[in-house]
Amino acid sequence: MSPGDAGNNDGLWVLAALVVLVLLLALGIALWMVRRNRQRDVERRLQDASTAVLRNTLIPDGNGGQIQLQYALLTRRGILILDVKEVEGHVFGSEGMQEWTVLARDRRYTFVNPQPGLWDRIAAVKRLTPGIPVTGYVAFGSRAHFSKGQPRSVILLEQLLQDLEREAQSADTAAPEGFEAHWQQLCAAVGAGNEFETKPRPRA
Repeated sequence: MSPGDAGNNDGLWVLAALVVLVLLLALGIALWMVRRNRQRDVERRLQDASTAVLRNTLIPDGNGGQIQLQYALLTRRGILILDVKEVEGHVFGSEGMQEWTVLARDRRYTFVNPQPGLWDRIAAVKRLTPGIPVTGYVAFGSRAHFSKGQPRSVILLEQLLQDLEREAQSADTAAPEGFEAHWQQLCAAVGAGNEFETKPRPRA
């Protein structure tokens, strides 16, 4: 092989590597956009199905610190605390397990039991808003499967969205007027200078 041929082969390898890199980058961007659009759709549906929303906020935890709320919704049922988790595969977990296991097609991994964190958030909100029902769920995306049943306080996100949407489409869609004062107490507890976004949305 002549030096010229070797140089041409090297150039082809470099070009092929650049093409693969560009394709991988494009795939990564496409996947990111799909996830972002899915998240935006979930947030739109949550807003449409509730009277008001707080998103990514910090509130006092009752022990001198703060705790983050991913979502707090004012609904006809009271205040609903929501932690959304996206995992793919079969999920195995229970209240007594410190870590839950996910069996995916090509891997097995664990994550911390999300129930105690959710219950801490519910307790923190209850301290701030006595007199109004406060409930909550860890909501898993559609790619999660619970073949042995869903543990307490766990729900599939799509099921919850459909339940909330059905409630919002009923004759009396707004939360009871008495709930508004309690909701304002929660909004007032959101710390000044909070780095997380707050989105109250009163229904017209």
